[in-house]
Amino acid sequence: MKVLDAHKLSYKELNDMIKEEAPREKEIHIKNVRGQRYIGGTLNQGCTLYLDGVPGNDLASFMNGAHIVVSGNAQDGVGNTMNGGEIVIHGHGGDIMGYAMRGGEIYVKTEVGYRVGIHMKEFGDQVPKLIIGGSAGNFLGEYMAGGVIIVLGISYSPEDSIGSFCGTGMHGGRIYIRGEVPDYKFGKEVKEVPLEEEDYRLLEAKIKKYCRHFDYSMEEIDLKDFHKYVPKGSRPYGNLYAY
Repeated sequence: MKVLDAHKLSYKELNDMIKEEAPREKEIHIKNVRGQRYIGGTLNQGCTLYLDGVPGNDLASFMNGAHIVVSGNAQDGVGNTMNGGEIVIHGHGGDIMGYAMRGGEIYVKTEVGYRVGIHMKEFGDQVPKLIIGGSAGNFLGEYMAGGVIIVLGISYSPEDSIGSFCGTGMHGGRIYIRGEVPDYKFGKEVKEVPLEEEDYRLLEAKIKKYCRHFDYSMEEIDLKDFHKYVPKGSRPYGNLYAY
């Protein structure tokens, strides 16, 4: 495993080093990460980054298949327009995580901030997924056009597991939340629908993966406690622009 020390490096210096090493190294351990931005941006499949510290904004933006493991927290914009790969955060994530995310998976052990999953989208086999162990702030899944968001709400009541305005402007994708959340938490564009066998298979697979990443017991989570939310229509604001 290649070891890099990010101490006193600018974000550009650090990212240049990563891009130089990634094509020939399967694993890179980066110590003393202190807010450097864009780490892992555009990184292709075949390399795993282990980050000790707190990466800055836009971690793994436009990433194309690599894996990133963060030992602690992450700042805003994780997975911005991410195309593929996997991010595992052993702490909490900031705001606008998964902005315009187009593929891959992000696992967060605890909480995330505001506007997580905004403008997520999918096409064919490219279905991005966010799995959140704790709670999410206001506007979760805002303008969501595709993909999957799963909120486990560990250590939270269902009402406190999400903020207000969940799914505002949502016109695609699926949101799964453990426990019964009051209607006032959701945007008017969202409706609850029954879970089907496909949903339970998806939840089981992704929650098992969450439990492996964070050493959590699958026995603590009952799949029957989940509720599924989808958009009421595909053009929630169509009447604002055309008759």
